[in-house]
Amino acid sequence: MVIQIDSREKARAIRKIVDTFDQQGIQHFVSKLHVGDYMNFDNPRLIIDRKQNLTEVASNVCQGHRRFTDELKRAQEIGVKVIILVEHSNQIKSIDDVHEWNNPRLKTSPKAVTGEKLEKILKTMERKYDTQFLFCDKLHTGSKIIELLGGVSGDR
Repeated sequence: MVIQIDSREKARAIRKIVDTFDQQGIQHFVSKLHVGDYMNFDNPRLIIDRKQNLTEVASNVCQGHRRFTDELKRAQEIGVKVIILVEHSNQIKSIDDVHEWNNPRLKTSPKAVTGEKLEKILKTMERKYDTQFLFCDKLHTGSKIIELLGGVSGDR
């Protein structure tokens, strides 16, 4: 397996992910991807788009909605499935758990999206753009990327 990492990923932010690739003998290199952040050269029709937490996702689907959906449309047009992998915490294990999320921005902005509303938005996006929102703890992101892209990960 050879994984391409998008050049817009910040080296500091993905240090643990790259360490996991190295520890598991996964070859990888950095180069710009048309959509998303991680791609297995053996299966270029599946892309992982990593998000650091639900706050980033909320920002993407609310404030940056047009840019975010344009990227998902581009992926559909070229026949690529995008999995959005959200590094949040071990309390959020599935899209259904988003319902219970307490957006920290609600304290300063009463118009910020609630967990209940965000869950509905994400489920609509999954249907409309044939994408999938999956969740993992930051400690396991590298292994989850390997697993999703078709490799075998020994770190569970």
